Amino acid sequence: MDGARYDEAMSHESSAQPPQLPKFDPGAQHQQRPKLRPVRGFPAQANGPDGKPQQFIGLADARQISEKVVFIMPAAQVILPMMDGSRGLDQIVGEVGRGLTRPILEQLVAQLDEAALLEGPVFDALNSKSKLEFDSLPYLPPAASANFCDAVAVQTLGKDASEQQKGEVGPTRVRELFDQWMAKALEDADKPSLDVLPKAIVVPHIDYGRGWLNYATVYGRLRVCDRPDRIVVLGTNHFGQSTGVCGCDKGYETPLGVCGVDDELASKLRRSVGEELYTNRYDHEREHSVELQMMWIQHVFGVNEAGEYPKVYGALVHDPTVNNGESYDGAGVGLQRFVDALKQAIKEMPGRTLVVSSADLSHVGPGFGDPHPLAGDGSEATSARNRVLRHDQEMLELVVNNKPAELVASMAWMQNPTRWCSTGNLVATLMTVEPRSLEMLNYMAAMDQQGVTMVSSVGMVMV
Repeated sequence: MDGARYDEAMSHESSAQPPQLPKFDPGAQHQQRPKLRPVRGFPAQANGPDGKPQQFIGLADARQISEKVVFIMPAAQVILPMMDGSRGLDQIVGEVGRGLTRPILEQLVAQLDEAALLEGPVFDALNSKSKLEFDSLPYLPPAASANFCDAVAVQTLGKDASEQQKGEVGPTRVRELFDQWMAKALEDADKPSLDVLPKAIVVPHIDYGRGWLNYATVYGRLRVCDRPDRIVVLGTNHFGQSTGVCGCDKGYETPLGVCGVDDELASKLRRSVGEELYTNRYDHEREHSVELQMMWIQHVFGVNEAGEYPKVYGALVHDPTVNNGESYDGAGVGLQRFVDALKQAIKEMPGRTLVVSSADLSHVGPGFGDPHPLAGDGSEATSARNRVLRHDQEMLELVVNNKPAELVASMAWMQNPTRWCSTGNLVATLMTVEPRSLEMLNYMAAMDQQGVTMVSSVGMVMV
């Protein structure tokens, strides 16, 4: 919307907002020189003053600390980069021009602040509260797993089901669905089960609806294996603040029960790596890449004689292509340092350890900033899909051939053209378990009907 007037663009903003809008505080310094926190934008529709649908952009907290959303007209995007804390409101108005006035900007600033999307007291209070709640719990409450469980319960009971009804029916339906998926995934498999517990597995962390085949292909083969004494889940830090590897010293709750933390492993890593491994432990609270493995772990391995599910340890691994494996800012926990400590701890501890690499691969399509949709038989769409498949195959060949250093070098040299999001935990898994052999069980790419987004993943075992 180049050239659009901001008095026109912003005047309809309230149609997508609650009737009572927050008021600008002229005495608040953080509102006078606003600094926008990390946000993510997504398209949204709402009715304008004429009652007709209009396009808006929703702004949400990229760190997922605040649950509130602010809606703006598309033309207002130019304002956001100027909210870096270095400019006053009058300077922003002057630089933007095109009809933007101070009252319009003040209203936007007030809305962003009320939603805790600006640096300042509102966000600080919310962040402190979140950290206190996190530290007060012995395990992380369910989030993504609870949403899935509720959804399958509603499919059975209807949308008017009570929370109690969903709580009674949901877990049973999840178990039934997992069994159906595993049966379907392995119905034609030459070897539908593994004889011994592998050192590690690679499974996706995409939502179950799109990734069930790879989840089921791998977890279904583990049902007759020896039960692990502990499970280390290495995930991806999608939203957090950590610049390096981020550990979690808590267990995880799902609608199926609780996987307690392996305190011995958590303590060993604290002693060998240092307290900085847990400085940003709060990143785990809303991170789905570890949590989505828990219900599969609980369903496949079950409880022991004491009625306990396997103990777990979760860690989020940064992208090693950014700073040659060191943390992004040099202050966090580097990849090699963590791997060395984890490898030694596993060696010293009794029993069997299973490492889970919770990994998604390419993220492509207009939803991720690419110019062309991926659906259809047109030459552009076909060529784009083929490029993704070729890149995935080339990189996965390095994984299967156990060449983590070459994978990092290749991704760094090509600047990760298809946005693999889990190079870090894949490499950390290879370096930690040092497998004798690897087998890729299934590769898939999930795409929506419009071809706006496509995410690829793999099912793999390492022995």
